Amino acid sequence: MKILVTGYTGQLGFDVVQHGLKLGLDMVGVGSKDLDITNPVDVNDYVKEMNPDAIIHCAAYTAVDKAEDDRNACWNVNVDGTKNLAQAAKDIDAKFMYISTDYVFNGEGKSSFKEIDKPNPMGYYGLTKYEGEQVVQQLLDHWFIVRISWVFGINGNNFVKTMLRLAESRNELNVVGDQIGSPTYTFDLARLLIDMMQTDKYGIYHASNEGFCSWAEFAQEIFRQANVDVKVNSISTEEYPTRAVRPKNSRISKQKLVDNGFAPLPVWQDAVKRYLMEISQEVK
Repeated sequence: MKILVTGYTGQLGFDVVQHGLKLGLDMVGVGSKDLDITNPVDVNDYVKEMNPDAIIHCAAYTAVDKAEDDRNACWNVNVDGTKNLAQAAKDIDAKFMYISTDYVFNGEGKSSFKEIDKPNPMGYYGLTKYEGEQVVQQLLDHWFIVRISWVFGINGNNFVKTMLRLAESRNELNVVGDQIGSPTYTFDLARLLIDMMQTDKYGIYHASNEGFCSWAEFAQEIFRQANVDVKVNSISTEEYPTRAVRPKNSRISKQKLVDNGFAPLPVWQDAVKRYLMEISQEVK
């Protein structure tokens, strides 16, 4: 099976390609310097020449705060770029997987958002990701949409790396404690996505490591496992203002994974443990 993966220079795209290669699949990863997904002619030519069996579209404009002001760039990547890739996939009858986000929901309440719940994005980034979802559903027959949250991986910056870096110069940190979600290790997620792509169980899915926590609890667990002595003060969202509104509720139900026979991802604490081992080996 030949799979084209966009966003290869990011956290998830990198791990998807690496896992596919381990399984002996023909993986081709591209970053923005390799392929400008906002250029329909380039996308069409590239995809037709490569002729993949499937496309896993991980590339996205993910600068949530910047998106509120740089709206054209965000739309061009998340909506037009997705449309260009989906159209190219349709032309060669390739399977298509679109990586979306919990930001398509309004972040309110305390119950987990289900796959069938109607999205209602609160910010521009979430809006463009939802528009991308609609493009995929309108253009294609053979599609997967996988909404994810709070990702961390080896290839790029993330919350875990940020906390460990800040701990090098501080012994006390203020971290938001009223936003709840599920950390997601891209190594675990990549395995699921590759497994899923080799089936015809199409539709909308939610995927994250099991369990919920706040960002403050996430930070505390990182420091506990890394044996770093840093005091974490849990603060409110209002005490840490940002340009874009952050969802207080990022809980997502993964019931559809179970219903379709896919194994749930490990609990997030276990994922943190394995990730810390991975980055410690990278340093060595």
